[in-house]
Amino acid sequence: MYFKNQKFLVAGLSKSGESSARFLLDRGAEVYLYDDVLTETVSAVCMKLEEKGAHVISAEECEAAAINCDVLVLSPGIPIDTALPIAFRKQGKAIIGEEELGALYLRATAVAVTGTNGKTTTVSMLNDILNAAGKHSVACGNIGNPLVKEVENLSFDDFAVIEVSSFQLETLSSLRPHIAIITNVTEDHLNRHYNMENYIFLKAKILKNLRESEYAVLNYDDPVVRGFAKNCKAKIVYFSVQSKVDGAYFEGGSIYYKGEKYLDVSDMTLNGVHNVYNALACVAAAGILGLDRTAVGGAICAFKGVRHRIETIRSVGGVTYIDDSKGTNADATIKAAQTMKSPTVILLGGKDKGYDYTPLFENLNSTAVIHAVIYGENRFKMLNSAIKAGFVSVSLCSDFATAVKLAAYIAKPGQNVLLSPASSSFDSFANYEERGEVFRKMVENLDEAG
Repeated sequence: MYFKNQKFLVAGLSKSGESSARFLLDRGAEVYLYDDVLTETVSAVCMKLEEKGAHVISAEECEAAAINCDVLVLSPGIPIDTALPIAFRKQGKAIIGEEELGALYLRATAVAVTGTNGKTTTVSMLNDILNAAGKHSVACGNIGNPLVKEVENLSFDDFAVIEVSSFQLETLSSLRPHIAIITNVTEDHLNRHYNMENYIFLKAKILKNLRESEYAVLNYDDPVVRGFAKNCKAKIVYFSVQSKVDGAYFEGGSIYYKGEKYLDVSDMTLNGVHNVYNALACVAAAGILGLDRTAVGGAICAFKGVRHRIETIRSVGGVTYIDDSKGTNADATIKAAQTMKSPTVILLGGKDKGYDYTPLFENLNSTAVIHAVIYGENRFKMLNSAIKAGFVSVSLCSDFATAVKLAAYIAKPGQNVLLSPASSSFDSFANYEERGEVFRKMVENLDEAG
């Protein structure tokens, strides 16, 4: 791209949109900005970017901008089938995302991670491993800084460990990672992608550019992910808890890569079989890169997890409060519930993602969850699914704050309150992080009141 000869419309001014606009403005591009939700934060971003030469446009000016601009830089929060991208597509104009913009100028070795669950943990753990092994590595993309904000800081000798969501994959076509990791594929975001076929297609897209010299690290125990190997040109390296695969595997309480032991699972700080899978994916990538086994094992065992993922906040009146706000789909919530050792009151609900919650409640029946407090936009749909699954210990309320107070009232000393909503946060919060922070503050206030 020759920036000085093209006009860009950046739609959506979250972190990725702001970073894209700054990247383009710094290179002399003419940049137009649009966001359909003008919060105080977005307005402040617009003012700063206007000072750098950007043009802020209104909804009424979008049609003209679609005619005048050459490239649409689309936020991952905006679906590809809405009016603005459709207008660009009808004119045969380019539609890219922030990660696509970053991928075009990335010099560092890329390790890209996607999947329904485990992406953030795997990216964070692998980043720690690389740094422990003496490499300069940055975790970025859908975690930390946007990729485009890091490209100038990374040289050919560095590593970019990139989290890639299905939303980002809609507008990503140029990324060719040296290693692409797919953790798993289960139902998620069906309200955005309409059906599982579309969702699976997007997840497989991360493998599209791989050639014979690159590697695809695939979860052998997930039939969908295992099937991705059929049409992939790259070298396939599997990871598995259930089988001794040619790659990373679990055997006798330990994790191995191609016959060499890396660590004992009992030495890991994180618990749960889902974290064993995350560690296996990381060991596979580390094995491919030839990293020191001792450094790899030590970094995995020392890894304490990521914010808002089965994170214990504190105990109040004998009740332990656990933040799993990152549990935004049924599979993630089931895995969180399976790690609970004491009777647990779970907080469920939020914005619906378009799938059936009956399997969620069927699985909760066999965990330590004794009661569900259901709230939010999808509460009635969840309630119907709970009844259908025979999960009858349920309370229903409309808003999040009331739900937390009710869960605190229901839980007895020696029990847990687990926030793992199995839903997105967008009915009441900007993101799952904000939801988790509100939960944390409420727990802190409970402590003060108690």
